[in-house]
Amino acid sequence: MFKTLEKFTATGWHQPVRTLAALTLSAMAMAYLPAGAQGTSPSGNTGSASGAAGVTSSGAPRVAGGNASGTGTGTGSMVSRDDGKMMADLAHANIAEIETGKMALEKSQNPSVKKFAQHMVDDHTAALQELQTLAQAKGVKLPDSTDMQHKTLAVTLKAMTGNTFDNQYMKRAGVNDHQRTIQLLEKAEKNAKDPALKAMAIKMLPTVQGHLKHAQQGVAAVSDKK
Repeated sequence: MFKTLEKFTATGWHQPVRTLAALTLSAMAMAYLPAGAQGTSPSGNTGSASGAAGVTSSGAPRVAGGNASGTGTGTGSMVSRDDGKMMADLAHANIAEIETGKMALEKSQNPSVKKFAQHMVDDHTAALQELQTLAQAKGVKLPDSTDMQHKTLAVTLKAMTGNTFDNQYMKRAGVNDHQRTIQLLEKAEKNAKDPALKAMAIKMLPTVQGHLKHAQQGVAAVSDKK
């Protein structure tokens, strides 16, 4: 009997004991491994969901919640934020001159005012089209309407008639707005990073300076009229 038990022990009990010990040691080793390493796939990537912190297949770090490329949600603009802002401000100015010019053509009975207004519509339409072409090439989306300040001015002018309208149109849309537009163009000429924007500002500046001079003359002519 003892011989049989000894024989069975040698052939049948030692191997299960060794296997159980190996499994126990393996489990203990896994318990001390970092959590991210326990789910590592055969290819070396972590088993975490897409977008979680870890590493990409190339070994580069991935930020939790970010996209794989690391890029943001930019608009695709090819100019700086400041240049884009200047372009938007110039668009507001051009649209405002076009709209108030069309209003003057409808409301004014003064030939000089109507002539000035037609020049504003023509010149600022051309300037806006040039600006839009540049913006499209640079990936900048321009506003398609005036800002709140110019909207308020339009409402104010629309309520006026006769010589009061002529006087306020020449002062506010003619003189004041062109002074601000000159400041915008001078700022673009000095500070614009984009060479095309800088060149456009240099090109347009003399025309707007001429508009201001004509507007100042128009204000004097309208003010003299009783």
